[in-house]
Amino acid sequence: MEKEGRTLNSHNNIPKPTLGRLPAYLRYLKSLPPECKTISATAIARALGLGEVQVRKDLGSTSGEGRPRVGYITGELITSIETCLGQNAMCKAVIVGAGKLGSALLDYEGFSVYGIEIAAAFDSRAGEWEFSQKGKPIYPMGHFSNFCRLQDIKVGIIAVPKDAAQEVCNLMVKNNIPAIWSFAPAQLSVPEGVTLQQEDLALSLAHLCKQI
Repeated sequence: MEKEGRTLNSHNNIPKPTLGRLPAYLRYLKSLPPECKTISATAIARALGLGEVQVRKDLGSTSGEGRPRVGYITGELITSIETCLGQNAMCKAVIVGAGKLGSALLDYEGFSVYGIEIAAAFDSRAGEWEFSQKGKPIYPMGHFSNFCRLQDIKVGIIAVPKDAAQEVCNLMVKNNIPAIWSFAPAQLSVPEGVTLQQEDLALSLAHLCKQI
């Protein structure tokens, strides 16, 4: 379930499938030689095995239409996609719950492609100096409020048991975190102006199995 509230960037209306293809466009464009000043949707589609209409639609969501007989200015297109993905202004997030799921999310490197940095995790059982396998800090809950204030945290990720989820959610709201992503199997409540997205992994897997 997703509750509408404040948005984190001006490209929040881009469809998820399009957003998922943008990193591939960016990698391809950055692989081009310096002398390739312009690029056509046809060339991009051919290189990535996509439909030309789809490519035009995707790029139109980020930078407008290409120029007739010219195509897209390669440098401008790269900048536009990077801006859309948030790479020019990283969005900082924190995780509460450093169990198996929380630790996996903390060390996952794929978020950075979309301009998201998982700055730290917090856990009620954490000691003063703990780190994930990839060196990310894991702090005790007593450091949560001060860390969020100093780091200007924009996203809170909940990876705790359902009985503790609403309390953690309330703590995030209290610390002015505008967006919350919850993996706890519990129905949460947030005030107006806070965006809440809840994931039910078991339900998603069950839905997938029904499609077989």
